[in-house]
Amino acid sequence: MADADSIVTRRPDAGLDPRAAPTSEFIEQIRRRFPVETEMDRVLTRKMRLRSGPGYSPISLDQLEAGARRLISRNIGEDFTLSRVRWLTGGASKIQVAFDLEWNGPAGDQRQSTPMVLRMEPPESVVETSRMREFELIQALDGLVPVPPCYWVDADGECLPHPALIYGFVNGVTCPSSLKSTQVTGIGLNYGPELRPLLARQFLDQVGRFHRAGAELAPRLPHFDGAEVGSNLSVIRLVNWWRRVWEEDRKEDDPLVELAYQWLIKNAPPLDHVSIVHGDCRGGNFLFDEQTAQITGWLDWELALLGDRHQDLAWSMHNAYRHMSEDGKDELMSGFLPLNQYLEEYERLSGLSVDRKRLQYYRVLVSFMSVVICGGTGYRVARGGKTHQDVVVAWLAMITHPIAEQMRETLEEVL
Repeated sequence: MADADSIVTRRPDAGLDPRAAPTSEFIEQIRRRFPVETEMDRVLTRKMRLRSGPGYSPISLDQLEAGARRLISRNIGEDFTLSRVRWLTGGASKIQVAFDLEWNGPAGDQRQSTPMVLRMEPPESVVETSRMREFELIQALDGLVPVPPCYWVDADGECLPHPALIYGFVNGVTCPSSLKSTQVTGIGLNYGPELRPLLARQFLDQVGRFHRAGAELAPRLPHFDGAEVGSNLSVIRLVNWWRRVWEEDRKEDDPLVELAYQWLIKNAPPLDHVSIVHGDCRGGNFLFDEQTAQITGWLDWELALLGDRHQDLAWSMHNAYRHMSEDGKDELMSGFLPLNQYLEEYERLSGLSVDRKRLQYYRVLVSFMSVVICGGTGYRVARGGKTHQDVVVAWLAMITHPIAEQMRETLEEVL
């Protein structure tokens, strides 16, 4: 069977970058080579079919307000008003707008003003994901861990320029107000010696809660493919997801990426427990109240899946999310605790064990994901001018080589 590159070289415009204007044959070849979850197949296929379309162009607040009105009226009718519509900063991959909604409430029986957030995709994101999955999961997690109430979803961009969802506004900060940093949120985030122990315990306790709840919540997640104890099918689908993204987005091939992919497929471990996996589990992806030191809301569930808890642990231990303690003696995982203490505290609070060999597998996997996101999609989105966050995605593309070096070192430990 011909590979994807040989298919596109027969095009009349073969001198162009084939991934910038993919043919139907190119798209279908990649879909066959790398089977993924049903909803992710839809999302990634849609991305490729729209790839040769226009890049990002500014969308006005008036346009987004009009789209939000259409989405809300489709769900609750016309008895509402919007006010204080404003841009929200933050978020490396989505367009976010805050507003207040005066309405009769979720039950339709009490007039109230509710602060809300519209979260919408740009033409392409540094991670291409499903608003429907995000919507379902946040609703399912309500009452288990702090998450915003999730109200409405425009999964196919029928009311807004691109797929979007609307959820409740949660007060809090992602980092201490005293922290003066120009880093991307989460990179080397230092909570300081006073906040650190208070947040660390809540962080690990709440991670343990959604890790325990995978099998229980799975029936409420119809846009997630299932995962089974004793099977490694969900793991292989996950590895294929990111290998597929690499094939769709890369500028050039990289033997190290292919080596990592082959090793990950060959060594994919069967699940020992089905967890809700956050997918971007780390400091900087939750809000907290600085006065009470309480976590008020978990953010950015777009990469979530049903899978292995060790993926979240490995991601939270990624080199980029560590820093040294003030005395210079310990490297703190996600800015919280030294490695052994971090894992022991997770086991104590979650009631789930940590398998060090399995954790090593997922350390390779999250490094693999990081290389794909930065060196594949970061490059592609910046090159195509597809996002409002052009500086951020260009920076991600720039740091690909040190991340690839981390993947090489991690692979050497297991080979």
